[in-house]
Amino acid sequence: MLDIVIKAREAKISSDFGVKRILPYQLRRMVGPFIFMDHGGPINLPKGSVSSLDVLPHPHIGLSTVSYLFSGNVTHRDSLGIEQVITPGEVNWMTAGKGITHSERFEDPAMLAGGELEMIQTWVALPEKDEESDPSFENYKQEQLPVFTDTGVWMRLIAGDAYGLKSNVKTHSPLFYVHVVLEEGIHFGLPTEHSERGAYIVRGSVDVNGTTYTSGNLMVFTKGVDPLIIAREKTTLMMLGGEHLGDRYIWWNFVSSRRERIEQAKEDWKQGRIILPPMDSDEFVPLPEDKSRPAGGPPPNALS
Repeated sequence: MLDIVIKAREAKISSDFGVKRILPYQLRRMVGPFIFMDHGGPINLPKGSVSSLDVLPHPHIGLSTVSYLFSGNVTHRDSLGIEQVITPGEVNWMTAGKGITHSERFEDPAMLAGGELEMIQTWVALPEKDEESDPSFENYKQEQLPVFTDTGVWMRLIAGDAYGLKSNVKTHSPLFYVHVVLEEGIHFGLPTEHSERGAYIVRGSVDVNGTTYTSGNLMVFTKGVDPLIIAREKTTLMMLGGEHLGDRYIWWNFVSSRRERIEQAKEDWKQGRIILPPMDSDEFVPLPEDKSRPAGGPPPNALS
């Protein structure tokens, strides 16, 4: 029934921004096309400067980054010249393709006055035919995303299709990504449209087949099995999955079906051949010192 349960590990994406890292995991690299997942916060931000939380300009290839916030906001700037503030319930979907750089800054006055930040960052691997596509960026507002409510159930379909809903968010392969809130005692099932399915517990706890799972766990379910999820208390889930694309290499912020493409991206960044965001070009994250080969392990200090 449960293929594997992945417990989030502690990681940092900037000097003061700690996250719970869920994917990739040594025994399970991907769930559908999802190859990376971080849960940041909740962080009660100190009053004054929060520049130590900023994620400086850094590169990506071969993937789409997906940013989704529960609280706070983040300013995105990228090498396409786009500046976009993302707020809770919206989606920033950035497709790196053959290469893009971006930064994430915390500049809102309300946040600087001691607000709270909580967010989920995922990466979606691209099909081989799209790995070298032109980079792009889209922001989707709350009203563009389907919402479903029933007794004790609230859900927002972030991307893909599930539970009879379909999102207008542009994707490159079959997938689903859903924000779900369940009241205590509610029974809930997995979407049946996709072969690989997982549910990450943001907060709360659930019972599956007589076993209790708490926040910080990603439950990955066996193909073809439709277990019942029972909320033990008010619970927030991020449900995700889709169809498998094939194996991928991952190193730092780079994803590819070809190891040599990762090596090229490393050298391109080291030699300054990947341009920085025009509105945020005074600093950047240097290539990490790492002698490992891009074999799919957790990327060192991965940034989304």
